Amino acid sequence: MRVETLESQPGTAPVGTVERSHGRGQIIVSRHGRPALNRSVGPRLTWQQYVDWWQQYEAGSLAPDQQPKAALVQAVRDVDHVMSSTRPRAIETAKLATGGRDPEPDPIFDEAPLPPPTWGTRAFLPKTWNVLARTYWLFGHSLDGESVDEARERAKLAASRLHDAAEGQSVYLAAHGWFNRMLRRPLKHLGWICVRDGGDKYWSYRVYEYRGK
Repeated sequence: MRVETLESQPGTAPVGTVERSHGRGQIIVSRHGRPALNRSVGPRLTWQQYVDWWQQYEAGSLAPDQQPKAALVQAVRDVDHVMSSTRPRAIETAKLATGGRDPEPDPIFDEAPLPPPTWGTRAFLPKTWNVLARTYWLFGHSLDGESVDEARERAKLAASRLHDAAEGQSVYLAAHGWFNRMLRRPLKHLGWICVRDGGDKYWSYRVYEYRGK
């Protein structure tokens, strides 16, 4: 998928400042760092085994000996309020990026689910199941979990939570690659403009400024 990149424009507040637009500070949204559980490593898994693997991934921490990107550290250096999903990899990312500050975890920011198609005994690497599961989920497959429509509604609520949190202060959220992408449209609907789009890799981040509706 193509990722649009928007650089900061003249007249916007420098990243990491607490300057406000229309009474609201910046919202900085990052993806977590590299997890300890490597999706590219075998063994190959059946769909049932992949369900177990995903549960371990969700409960897992970051890989050791990582440092956040210098640009992210600079961006969130003076942020007023730190938030995260409830997943350990997101909480740890927020702490590392902010020099040890404890984030406010909220399940509304947790990653969208990855329910695999139920393909008998066929086995693939976790990274392949990730792609298959996301594709099938987008077309309505949910394994009785959160559907794509339900996740979109959650993203709207999550965007509103960020919007409210940014009243009079700047906000940093450490969360997840796909769900962070889902936040873009509802934030735009609320009047937020992405002035820096760093993509979706580990430690990447986006910066939003409020321009009003």
